[in-house]
Amino acid sequence: MRDVVVVGSGHNALVAACYLARAGLAVEVVERDTVVGGAVSTVERFPGYRMDRGSSAHIMIRHTGIVEDLRLAACGLEYQELDPWGFAPFATAEGGQEAITFSVDLDTTCASIAAVCGQRDADAYHRFVTDWAERNARVFSAFRSAPTGRSLGRSLWGVGRATGLGGLELSRQFLGTGDALLNAHFTDERLKTALAWLGAQSGPPLWETATADLVGWNALLHRVAPARPKGGSGMLTAALANRLSSYGGSLRTGDGAARITTDDQGVSGVGTYSGEHLAARTVVAGCHVLTTLGLVGDDALPAGLAERARRTIRVGNGIGMVVRLATSDLPRYPAAAADGSTYRALQLLAPSRLALRTAYGDFLAGRSPQAPVALAMTPSAFDDTLAPPGRHTVTVWGQWHPYSLASGQSWDAVGAGAGERLVAAVDAVAPGFAASVQQLHVQTPADLERELGLLHGNVMHVEMALDAMFFWRPLPELAGHRVPDVPGLYLTGASTHPGGGVFGASGRTVADIVLADRTPSRPARAVGTVGRLPARAVSAVRRLGAGLRG
Repeated sequence: MRDVVVVGSGHNALVAACYLARAGLAVEVVERDTVVGGAVSTVERFPGYRMDRGSSAHIMIRHTGIVEDLRLAACGLEYQELDPWGFAPFATAEGGQEAITFSVDLDTTCASIAAVCGQRDADAYHRFVTDWAERNARVFSAFRSAPTGRSLGRSLWGVGRATGLGGLELSRQFLGTGDALLNAHFTDERLKTALAWLGAQSGPPLWETATADLVGWNALLHRVAPARPKGGSGMLTAALANRLSSYGGSLRTGDGAARITTDDQGVSGVGTYSGEHLAARTVVAGCHVLTTLGLVGDDALPAGLAERARRTIRVGNGIGMVVRLATSDLPRYPAAAADGSTYRALQLLAPSRLALRTAYGDFLAGRSPQAPVALAMTPSAFDDTLAPPGRHTVTVWGQWHPYSLASGQSWDAVGAGAGERLVAAVDAVAPGFAASVQQLHVQTPADLERELGLLHGNVMHVEMALDAMFFWRPLPELAGHRVPDVPGLYLTGASTHPGGGVFGASGRTVADIVLADRTPSRPARAVGTVGRLPARAVSAVRRLGAGLRG
């Protein structure tokens, strides 16, 4: 009999499987797709062109130590650092172009800011990064374990000690809007725009409450560079699959979970689409939380939980869409560096914060943005495994494309036009780029749902607003990575703390919880009792508001 069945082969699920197998448990991963990795996977879209299906730049996992702990380099994972990590071009009054380039080296970045925005903003950026990087290095500790008031309070206590700020001022800053934070620190609108577009990548626009740290978090990119696996984003999950095998675990593809079975003792296993029943007293579900609850069935869950989850968990109306391009050339930005280093960076192509607001306005109205803002990536510029010689792959992400269109039209009908508008957004800052596009693969919000199981096309599973984070994610009663009254059922993935993105922390945390539950004498890292989470949360906020400092 298997000890554990893991549902889904996303990176969090595979991280959990690896840690559990390393501890000596018999682990089997089941995946409905024929491709391993979920949204962290790479396929050949066109002959000779390898393209990611979901995420491309790996940021958070680089801060966790998971790659090193599981020795994934020995399993074929080779990271290529993105340095510089950001490139934001802007038109000049004279008709030319200038750009802010964000490098890992802070002084180099400040020199770029000074050349475009002036020394005052460059000095302000240096102070900002020094301050907010230190804050987030401490907040990051709350991401390493199950969310509790104690873990968050401990992290905020550390921030208070580092900054010397009292609890009221510290909480005011964290609960402020990203736009207000930018306005308080910087003068030049171009710098504000670049940082706003980068901060908005989690989904919420920066004029919403508690988005300040979506900007502040990026200060950590000056400590550890984002990176891309050589061969594509999917090389991370391929390495995890290899590591799982080395620990004695198994993985089946093309035969996913049709149901999670239960009996009077709790979880009893997983029934697959092929009709096989995999008996196990522990199931770790790495799919969307609503998908997981559907696999269990309303009757096997606590009364009202399934309905509450469907009504309360905010999946939202999507976040965005992406086009994957096979091209004969790279985007030729007039302000690009002569040495080609620009093409390692995330290319932040928002012309202004007004353009961000306009695109979001279309999103709220249920329209595909008529003037979308874009983020471009050009991985084949430094990875020759992705495209034929002399050819390139270019990814263009367009934020704030709604899953449900107010017009009633389907994405199958309008997706091609939306993809062409994203290509035009790149062409507007890299003239001639559109002519280099030879083949185009569009992934609309509907496509993201169909192919990757991302409900409503939400790449974060659940909206990343404050009330859906920490001990509220995805609901207070589910925030401890367990499902109440269903012993043996555990949750991981983007639906759970600390949220979406290529992170892996949720997978490691749930493995720790499973092992602690199986061995009561083994302490888990900050594993809280689900029923106590709201009280602890209130306590932490009260301590903070009372003037937490040190």
